[in-house]
Amino acid sequence: MKTFNQLLNDEAGFIVSAELILVATIVVLGLIVGLAELSMNINHELEDVGTAFNNMQQSYSFDGTSGHKGSILGSSFDDSYDFCSSECDVN
Repeated sequence: MKTFNQLLNDEAGFIVSAELILVATIVVLGLIVGLAELSMNINHELEDVGTAFNNMQQSYSFDGTSGHKGSILGSSFDDSYDFCSSECDVN
C-alpha cells in the first residue's frame, strides 16, 4: 500500500511533460508563422523575377550585308506587350 500511495502522489513526470507540451506548442506556432512568412516572401521574389523577364527588351534587328558574290537580308523582331501582364499579378 505504501508503494501505491507513492506512485499515486508522484507528480515529478507531470511537470516535465507539461513543460514539454508548452514548449512544443510554442515551437509549432512559431514554425507555422515562420513558414507562412517564408511562403509569402518566396511568392513575392518569384513575382519580381517574372516581372523582370516580362520587362526585358525582346526586340532585335540587324541590317543585311552584301558582298561580291552574295547578300543576306536583314532581320527584325518586335515583341508586343503581353495581355494582363503587370506588376503585382500574384496576390
